[in-house]
Amino acid sequence: MNYELTDTDFERISRLVYEQCGINLHAGKKELVKARLGTRLREENFGSFKDYYRYVTTEEGIDELVAMIDSISTNLTSFFREESHFHKLYEIVPETIKATYNEHQVPKLRIWSAGCSTGEEPYSLAITAKEIADGKNYDLKILATDISTKTLRTAVTGVYPKEKIKNIPPSLLRKYFQIGQKHWSGYYRVKKEIKDIIRFRRFNLMETLPVNSLFDIIFCRNVMIYFDKKTQKSLVNRFYDSLKKGGYFFVGHSESLMGLPHRFKYIEPSVYRK
Repeated sequence: MNYELTDTDFERISRLVYEQCGINLHAGKKELVKARLGTRLREENFGSFKDYYRYVTTEEGIDELVAMIDSISTNLTSFFREESHFHKLYEIVPETIKATYNEHQVPKLRIWSAGCSTGEEPYSLAITAKEIADGKNYDLKILATDISTKTLRTAVTGVYPKEKIKNIPPSLLRKYFQIGQKHWSGYYRVKKEIKDIIRFRRFNLMETLPVNSLFDIIFCRNVMIYFDKKTQKSLVNRFYDSLKKGGYFFVGHSESLMGLPHRFKYIEPSVYRK
């Protein structure tokens, strides 16, 4: 069935998505919404976008509302994407660990990967941090969050087809991945020592993060481009409040805090510090 998405339907859905998760669906996204949600309508046997909207705004439709957000959100990512950021960690991580050194306890490092998608970013962060540690002992934990339950399922399994791991140097691939055998041939799985560093959870960036501790490093890359200026301002201020003094904030290479009122110190393009 070919569903018609009227301007009224699109405006209602756009407003709902904005209210739920801050994503700004401008008029140029109408065909994307029609294509992605049209699949949901067919799968769940809805008669029209109007019926679908009516359902997801009821208490009964809360699970479908989550599925709708999953369908709308874009999840483009790769291992070691925007590689210079991972090189920067070789400067930041030792400095951060040294600052937290205490002879009575193991140094800690806390990282948040916000908008982690299918997991390539937090796994890249964990591998990089392990390499920087070079066998030295420190308490490393990474929180990886995304609004999409679908992408998080992939992230938690840590299993990727061959084409997804092409950016990983062979030495790191051998060290941190298991090669699939038999019916898993052509797939690679992240080893347990890396998976154990990361805690994946569904989280809407419009909500308050339910953790008490602050982070040393926050990655939120290529996420804020989907928000309007008002939402970006609010989000940047919350990221600032979630960092320890001296902590680092990374955005995507195509993003900038220019034009947004904020309290961060500019370090270099796409890298800021509290």
